Amino acid sequence: MRRVHILVEGQTELQFVKRVLWTYFSHYDLDLDARAVETSRTRYKIHRGGITSYLKAKNDLLRWIKENPKDYFSTMFDFYALPNDFPGMSSVATNACRKVKLIEEAIKVDIPHHHFIPYIQLHEFEALLFTDIRLLKAEFEGKDREIEMLYKSTRAIAPEDINNSPETAPSKRILSFLPIFDKVSNGVSIAEAISVDEMCKVCPHFNEWITKLKNIAILP
Repeated sequence: MRRVHILVEGQTELQFVKRVLWTYFSHYDLDLDARAVETSRTRYKIHRGGITSYLKAKNDLLRWIKENPKDYFSTMFDFYALPNDFPGMSSVATNACRKVKLIEEAIKVDIPHHHFIPYIQLHEFEALLFTDIRLLKAEFEGKDREIEMLYKSTRAIAPEDINNSPETAPSKRILSFLPIFDKVSNGVSIAEAISVDEMCKVCPHFNEWITKLKNIAILP
C-alpha cells in the first residue's frame, strides 16, 4: 500500500483528509495522512495551522519529505488569502482556476520532488460544500429558510467560481446566513454527506487532484 502525506492549511482540511479522503482512498489501496503546516516553534512545542508564509510551508514540507523520501506528498492550501510570497502569485491569468494552476506549477518547479503533487483549493475548502449546500439542513434544525436563501443566492455559480472577496468567499457566504456555522464540525460532516464523487462532478480542479492521487495507486 502506497502512502500519501498531505500538508494542509488548518484543522478543517486536516479532518477532511483524515475522515473523508482517507476513507475514500482506502478503496484504492492508498493510505493517506495529513498534518497542518507549521507556523512557529519553540524549544518545547511546534505550533501548526494557518499559512503565514510560503517559506515556512516549504520548509515544513521538505522536512517531511526528508523523513519519508519514498512516499508521496501533496498539499491542500486555500487560494483565498494565500500569502503573496507563494511562487506564481504574481503571474497574470485569465481566471482564478488558471492562476491556481500556475501557482501549482511554480511550486512544483521550486520543490521538484518526483513524488510531489501540489494542490491549491479554489477558493477555499467551503467551496466544496456548495456541491449540495442544502445538506446543511441536517446540521441546523430550524434553519431551512436561511439555507434555502443561501442556496438560491449561489445556485447559478459553480462551487469553484465562488470568489475570493472577504465578503463573498464561500465561508463568508455561509456565515452571512448561518453565523453559528463551524468549519470543522459542520463543514466536514457535510463533506462526508456529499461524498467525494459528487464533489468531483461539479468541481473540476478538485477532480483533477483526486484523479492524480488515484493514479498513484496504479503506478507500476
